[in-house]
Amino acid sequence: MALDRGAFTLSLDFELIWGTLDVAGHGFATAVLFERRRIVRELLSLLDEFEIQATWCTVGHLFLDHCDGRHADMARPQHSWDRGDWYRHDPGGPENEDSLFLGRSLVKMIRDCPTPQEIGFHSFSHVIWGDEGCSPEVAVSEIRACVEAAAWLDHPPVSFVFPRNRVGHLDVLSKHGIRVFRGPGPRWYERDDNPGFLGRLAHLTEVCLAVGAPTVLPETQNGLVNLPGSMIYLPAHGIRRWVPVSRRVQRAVKGLEDAAARQRVMHLWFHPTNLADRYDDMMGGLREIFTRVRDLRRDGRLDVRTMGSFSQAA
Repeated sequence: MALDRGAFTLSLDFELIWGTLDVAGHGFATAVLFERRRIVRELLSLLDEFEIQATWCTVGHLFLDHCDGRHADMARPQHSWDRGDWYRHDPGGPENEDSLFLGRSLVKMIRDCPTPQEIGFHSFSHVIWGDEGCSPEVAVSEIRACVEAAAWLDHPPVSFVFPRNRVGHLDVLSKHGIRVFRGPGPRWYERDDNPGFLGRLAHLTEVCLAVGAPTVLPETQNGLVNLPGSMIYLPAHGIRRWVPVSRRVQRAVKGLEDAAARQRVMHLWFHPTNLADRYDDMMGGLREIFTRVRDLRRDGRLDVRTMGSFSQAA
């Protein structure tokens, strides 16, 4: 799909505790609570300041403000993909500022941002759709639960991000109103389901050297539009905390320049919790990236586009 101008797209994997409970238990709770109490609000303020419309792909359970557990049968051990019966951890609500599993008030905050934001889906309970054991029946139950939980929105979501970027069951998505998804990026370590140590090392090396983020073009796949990711705004925990935020910024800016020069898309993505460590520095880095987006847009060389805006290509 050719573009008239370069484009910047920002997609966010919005999941609270759902995406880490299988690997970190409640150990990630501190970052999630910080996300609830501060990150979402201040990130929306920054997006509004720069008039950036982002796509918030949201775990379906976050559209709820309470939970009676009746959907818990969707996540039971008879499915080989089950990663620990996550629903048993869910306190059920009602939602409050300490809730790790419920997020309707946050979704409403996103919906009400003065600069309109797009809201998409990120599965219902962060089931890994690309796992071999995730059956079509499980995928159908997940997307139907998303649609039901988000029925109070003014517009049904059309964009989808796969948990862990593991693509699967595209036919199920297309039958339930989804038109655009974020596929893996073009680097070899992003397209490999299990890149291992060498893949992680290659990625970290690119960040350390500030190698420009690759740019992409939307492509049609199984009747849907695949808008691959360009780069993740890498979190600053673990060994990655020693990588200067400036390297992340330089990668993104190089990608933006390339997108503007060649009429392609620089598709940045991250989880809001990625900002939790070294928060001021990470937010400052985003401000630098958004400043370059603003300058290129003012010059008429770059558009800011949501994932859903590419749906016409399908």
